[in-house]
Amino acid sequence: MSLSTEQVKEQVTAFRRSITDLRDEVGKVVVGNDETVEGVLVCMLAGSHALLEGVPGLGKTLLVRTMADALQLNFSRIQFTPDMMPADILGTTMIEEDPEGRGRRHFTFRKGPVFANIVLADEINRATPKTQSALLEAMQEHRVTIGNQTHTIGEPFFVLATQNPLESEGTYPLPEAQLDRFFFKLHVGFPDRSELHAILLRTTGDARPEAKPVLDAARIQAMQQLVREVPVAHAVIDYAVRLVEATHPEHADASEDVRRYVNYGASPRGAQALLLASKCYALFDGRFAPGIEDVKKAALPALRHRVLLNFEGEAEGIKTDPLIRSLLERLPESQPARVQGKSPKP
Repeated sequence: MSLSTEQVKEQVTAFRRSITDLRDEVGKVVVGNDETVEGVLVCMLAGSHALLEGVPGLGKTLLVRTMADALQLNFSRIQFTPDMMPADILGTTMIEEDPEGRGRRHFTFRKGPVFANIVLADEINRATPKTQSALLEAMQEHRVTIGNQTHTIGEPFFVLATQNPLESEGTYPLPEAQLDRFFFKLHVGFPDRSELHAILLRTTGDARPEAKPVLDAARIQAMQQLVREVPVAHAVIDYAVRLVEATHPEHADASEDVRRYVNYGASPRGAQALLLASKCYALFDGRFAPGIEDVKKAALPALRHRVLLNFEGEAEGIKTDPLIRSLLERLPESQPARVQGKSPKP
């Protein structure tokens, strides 16, 4: 059933009000990091996951825990270590005695910490690839398979993972297949002077600010559905497609730097992330449809971990962010009309 213009306006206004209330509650505890907070909200509303990267002590764990408090959701934290096994995350099947005391035994599945609405995977690159891969099915399918039984994870479900970019000893870089399942990769930066003053005043006194619940699971799922229903113009979709194509070194729109330093470009999940994120940004501003500027805003967090460098790029210390920025500067916002049956030469 189609909604009237007034009903659509009411939904968008309520959506924006909910986001404002959530930001205000998170801001009572977390100082600064506005872009990171907004990025986590986008991932949540897109029904996906976020990878937070930053040096220790910047409040990554505090941000995730505060978000869980303000969202009135079940929260669990998994501290990844090299000796952790997949069963420590997913759960395991146990043999238990019959509660009626008849001496019989039966198998019972004990759920692991992944069975929560918000899962903090702290220092995810500390675990071995075998343990890291245990999250793949949960992140993609929102379920866990143990033996021949499949267990569904309750909705909504978000994995917010953290990693330290400085310390490489005793770490295992995330494989490309798992990186691609993170909707955004967010860089948590160092606070400026005013923010550092606020952090010290807030954390060294006797006051302990706390975030109050403002949203529940049902409201979050309704907001996720609204994001899916936001219409997108063909020109915006075309720009997102051309941007993703330009990250591939063999494509005609690729820049010289991309051809020289990139091994593989962004996957179709990158294009999906660009569009869903642009819808969220439009709703954050109270708009009914996203524009090309929203796609550009989503480009760095959505693509930086999906553009894979080759050996030369790794050896020269090339970063993906400048490559993506150069594409945004040179890629035209509109595509010239093509002659029927013709296609640009590769």
